[in-house]
Amino acid sequence: MWRRLLLSAAGGLCLWLSFPTLGIWPLAVVGVALISLATCGARARVGFLCGLVGGAACFLPVLHWTGIYVGPLPWIALGVTESIYVAFLGLGIAILQSAAPLPWLPRWVWPASGPRVRPFWVALLWVVQEGVRSSVPFGGFPWARLAWSQSNSPLSHLASIAGAPGLTFVVALLGGVLAALVQRWAPGIVGGRRSDAAAYAPRRSLRALWPALAVVAVVAGSIWYPTPTSGKKLQVIGIQGNVPTIGLEFNAQRRAVLDDHARTTAKAAEMVRRGQIPAPDLVVWPENSSDIDPTRNPDAMTEILHAVAEVKAPLIVGAVLDEPAPDVSNTSLLYLPGQGIVARYVKQHPVPFAEYMPYRSFFRHFSSKVDLLTVNFTHGKKTGLFTIPTRSQGNVKVGPVICFEVAYDGLVRAPVEKGAQLLIVQTNNATFGRTAESEQQLAISRIRAIEHGRSVVHVSTVGVSGLITPDGVVHDRSSLFTSKVLSGAMPLRSSLTLADRLGNVPEHLAYALAVASFLLAAIGSRRRRTAVRADTTSPRGRQLV
Repeated sequence: MWRRLLLSAAGGLCLWLSFPTLGIWPLAVVGVALISLATCGARARVGFLCGLVGGAACFLPVLHWTGIYVGPLPWIALGVTESIYVAFLGLGIAILQSAAPLPWLPRWVWPASGPRVRPFWVALLWVVQEGVRSSVPFGGFPWARLAWSQSNSPLSHLASIAGAPGLTFVVALLGGVLAALVQRWAPGIVGGRRSDAAAYAPRRSLRALWPALAVVAVVAGSIWYPTPTSGKKLQVIGIQGNVPTIGLEFNAQRRAVLDDHARTTAKAAEMVRRGQIPAPDLVVWPENSSDIDPTRNPDAMTEILHAVAEVKAPLIVGAVLDEPAPDVSNTSLLYLPGQGIVARYVKQHPVPFAEYMPYRSFFRHFSSKVDLLTVNFTHGKKTGLFTIPTRSQGNVKVGPVICFEVAYDGLVRAPVEKGAQLLIVQTNNATFGRTAESEQQLAISRIRAIEHGRSVVHVSTVGVSGLITPDGVVHDRSSLFTSKVLSGAMPLRSSLTLADRLGNVPEHLAYALAVASFLLAAIGSRRRRTAVRADTTSPRGRQLV
């Protein structure tokens, strides 16, 4: 037992280290392999415990930024909640890796029992775990998915095939294959007997090297997988204006954040006049860049309109609007020169416990921190799609995505399906301090760029911001808590990737196959029990007993 728990903890720590800021992407494969080995041959309850330990070893350090200003309770509660999903994953893997053989199925579908590491089913259940974790409760929390750890990996190019679920499947499959290779060459790693080695003979033959060759082939193939970056160029400026105060009170000084972004925009306009950067077709401010409602505060509206006139280009502003009362709205506002606000997008997925408080009276029993959130953000009902008139490219369709929405598959895919040629991710990371959260979010935007074949303008109030081309490469990257003008020519693309065409089919297929796998395991278990009863009741069996 202790060896299994140590393997699980090591696996969870490897998963953590695969995410930014360290971002050692091969450790995601190692982490899956260690958890697969820890649960192989384990009883279901032991698999659950191994998954819980591995999940906690990953999520508690990955999500430590959630408690940076509100204390450890929300951080630990979220980390443990996310770990429970991995606990059920461990339970499922333990069941399938110990399931009885089914002679009427091909071995590549349902390998002989041993117990054996079964890479395909490990990968499948990992996709299911992430899908469920990204959906429930309260709309889920799809942070720290295996796919997000691969922004610097050659495997990232595969995101355009089956999206984030497909990339997670590949990473987990490689982890399962690595575990199968280790098990073949070291069958006693989780406490098995050395005599069990006979079950894996001829383990030192060339045939035993197929898992290693498969890993090499997948990684090599992904390096050469095409990621198109061609397209007409749109000149974009991103404004990272910074904030006066780090932490929850970043917008405590009325108009300070707005002033910072207006000032940085004026700097950008001056850089254009001096010929230091090209004239923009579009300027993007981040989430919460207007810290007061410009539709109800004439001074704020005047300052934004002045910035639009000065930079002489359409401007997308992130603002909190005091509507619909008593709630507020986290919005993207499109300003055009000489016209003012012509379109808006309201965030569809406010973050529970941060932008709205579900069951406030219930959760107050656990922490008074729930009352730090005095108002609730409303849920937007429509997909965002702005039509931007430009001098060089005519009308360009832009899809706005606000903050954590970038982690939700459907919310990012929807504007692309409606014709968005460019994605913008507006975020505010001021409430997370100098932690890994900003880097983790930028990594998600990089995978999204590849998945949808779109350039992404990722702009934060405080950083890390960057202009991302469809191959996932970050250009003109900023650092934390500085003001910066980001400028670049972003390729515009209209074609849909295979991931866009498939939509959520890969995830739904994974759910169906997971249900089928447990039905097969139940059938195999029933056949085994029937065979045992038949053997013990036969004359020969009674004689042996």
